[in-house]
Amino acid sequence: MTDTSTPRPGQVLVAADALRGLAAALLEKGGLGPEHARTTADVFVWAALRGIDSHGTARVPAYLELLAKGVVNARPEITLESGGTAVAVLDADRAPGPVALTAAAEEAVTRARASGVAAVGVRRTVHTGAIGYYVSKIAEQGLIGIAFVAGMPNMGYTGVKGAAVATSPLAVAVPARSHAPLVLDMATATIALGRIRQARANGTALPEGAAATADGSPTTDPQQAVMPLPLGGAKGSGMSLAFELLTGVLVGAPIFTAFHSEDPAGREHRQNALIVAIDPAAFGDAAAFTDAVDATLDTLKALTPADAAAGVFYPGERSAAVAATRAGEGVPVAAKVWRELTGSAAAFGVTVPEVLG
Repeated sequence: MTDTSTPRPGQVLVAADALRGLAAALLEKGGLGPEHARTTADVFVWAALRGIDSHGTARVPAYLELLAKGVVNARPEITLESGGTAVAVLDADRAPGPVALTAAAEEAVTRARASGVAAVGVRRTVHTGAIGYYVSKIAEQGLIGIAFVAGMPNMGYTGVKGAAVATSPLAVAVPARSHAPLVLDMATATIALGRIRQARANGTALPEGAAATADGSPTTDPQQAVMPLPLGGAKGSGMSLAFELLTGVLVGAPIFTAFHSEDPAGREHRQNALIVAIDPAAFGDAAAFTDAVDATLDTLKALTPADAAAGVFYPGERSAAVAATRAGEGVPVAAKVWRELTGSAAAFGVTVPEVLG
């Protein structure tokens, strides 16, 4: 991933803090309380800083719509049920995913400090955003973070016609000493739904084996494609199903079974999650651990690059570099997204920050 923060034609450049403030103000006008609005905006801007624009401030208009339709509960009664010193289940009451998973990550860290390892399940939340954010927050405190999410089926399953499972993501963050943390953030799909929509708008062909028609037939035609195919075929299918068991089924709020039932309520949007925090100090010397992580990453980066490769990178390294650049120079925002943000600001009477370029 490369980025100079120079806006491409049709983009504007906005300071990260200003963009965060605008997003928070709009979400608060949309119904969220001030703290929940700031938390949600922080997740979006974290993604935008790292170049994950599909999960960045482009999500703000969609969240305003979810709030207006009542899909997201603007005033949730979030509860925490303890299953022991190292286990808890957070019932989100349809709170925004950033609110629910941020709270779950904080709870996991607190319990892991006491128990060495802790797991917090999340039931009944709505769109979790870039889950790399939550494990990164755990890694910033010197712990290892692992997160799984399962949602509404929107992806094919090997051997099944039509949408069967969700493009369920997995994220892992491991702290280092002199390097940025390793942050692996991936979905179980070969291609993102957003990329299919983008290809449809641009009229460009999709990669072979990446997407399928409504009946599950593989296609490269973006006009015919309605869903992504699982990463690695049966491997991605199996991972998605496993994540459903590790999240929704584990916390007593399964999605898959209800979705494929005759009950219309089974199609109501919701997501579940599981966040795990591991304290390296429970396994030995925490400082020695981060030193060894550094040595591992150094060894990787010293390997001979393949022909034409720009270098050898570990997961999260390039996006951390993009974030550092964008934090100093500004965040590029697509013209369409900026029009939507400023349009909402005008409707709500929110001041629009000046653009940098």
